[in-house]
Amino acid sequence: MAAYVLRRVLGAIVLMFLVSIVTFYLIHRAPGGPALLSNPDLTQSQVQEFTEALELDDPLYSQYFRWLKHAIRGDFGNSYSTIKPVTEVISERLPNTAILAFSAIGLSILLAVPLGVISAVRRDSLLDRVITSFSFLGTSIPVFWLGIMLIVLFSLRLDWLPSGGMRSTGQPFSVSDRLSHLVLPMTVLAVSNLAELTRYMRSGMITVLQEDYMRTARSKGLSERRVLRVHGLKNALIPIITVIGIMIPRAMGSAAVTETVFSWPGMGRLAVESATSRDYPVVIGATLTIALITVTCSLITDLLYGVLDPRIRMS
Repeated sequence: MAAYVLRRVLGAIVLMFLVSIVTFYLIHRAPGGPALLSNPDLTQSQVQEFTEALELDDPLYSQYFRWLKHAIRGDFGNSYSTIKPVTEVISERLPNTAILAFSAIGLSILLAVPLGVISAVRRDSLLDRVITSFSFLGTSIPVFWLGIMLIVLFSLRLDWLPSGGMRSTGQPFSVSDRLSHLVLPMTVLAVSNLAELTRYMRSGMITVLQEDYMRTARSKGLSERRVLRVHGLKNALIPIITVIGIMIPRAMGSAAVTETVFSWPGMGRLAVESATSRDYPVVIGATLTIALITVTCSLITDLLYGVLDPRIRMS
């Protein structure tokens, strides 16, 4: 186990290094630059002074290795837009995205597991067809369209929920206020995850129901509820763990659309704003953060296999 974890950690270091190279190259080769995008009225001499002050006129490889030397020590530079350290900017936004992503995934799991089990147990019934149709619909709806429709309905028409932001301006902190702002973006982010998890849960449960050990458990006189809960659900959850392990970093990395639609101050919105303004240090820092989360979730998922299924061993 220790050797396996060590190999994965070394592989993660190599992956982070490659991601940093690709991101650094692409963002620096994009048209425009931080000087003109921050102030289009700058003269040519002012742009030159800005570029020299940030050492952006050096060869790209020289800029990268200078950045890498500081990054190894945990210094990712300062944001061009706010002059704050990149680590501080990310630490302010990352918890907001984590709250949104984990709330959406938690809601998806709570609904997807019973829906998938019911759909599998009552296979080919009307209820199964309804759940399956919802799954296909959920994966087909564009996130931005669903977000706008929910804002129109629940914010503009019914005036039940706020249309954006993370809290009410000028109001003291309250749990109810935060939850009211969380409901719409969480729902939008949860819909596609719920649809995907339900399909995987249904498929996994159908496979488990056909196994010999399920028939053996029934022949012992166990109730159908106990057979499903003790023998069926645990084995059907193994492929779901894989999906959840992929879903967590994907939700945190792909929340840009949801966060932009609902003005949620998270990592996705930060990445969009930074890429638009060519804030190179923040873009690279945000990308590496998401890459690290992805690798970590993948490692935890692999280790959980051994917990859920003793037949799986990490060599």
